Amino acid sequence: MDRTRFFVRVSAIYALIGAFMGSHMAGGGGYQLSAIHAHILVVGWLSLFAFAIFYKMFSIPKTSKLASFHVWSSFIGVFGLTVGMWLYYTQPFGGLGVFNTLFFIVGGTILLFAFISFAILVFVQGKHISEA
Repeated sequence: MDRTRFFVRVSAIYALIGAFMGSHMAGGGGYQLSAIHAHILVVGWLSLFAFAIFYKMFSIPKTSKLASFHVWSSFIGVFGLTVGMWLYYTQPFGGLGVFNTLFFIVGGTILLFAFISFAILVFVQGKHISEA
């Protein structure tokens, strides 16, 4: 899998969702979903795009299990956090409060593990990170 292409494409989808959401909020004058909008843009667009740049700039081996864990936990975590936030704050399906809360917490926790794995990856694969 081309990690750079994957992250750029997924981040582009989050950028579109975030832009449409912001446009809708601005046009409607309601800012109730601004926290969700911000998380979609920050963790969905900016973080995933930054990860794409990282994998493009530095020759992290494609066989790295830690890198694979980072990629998939980032993808699943961003989805889980943002969808979980939406479910938690909007409660679109009445009576699923516990499910919505758990979806939010599990998504955020997976994303936290993704960021932890990235920090570890930077040090474990440090020999591949240089200016030259």
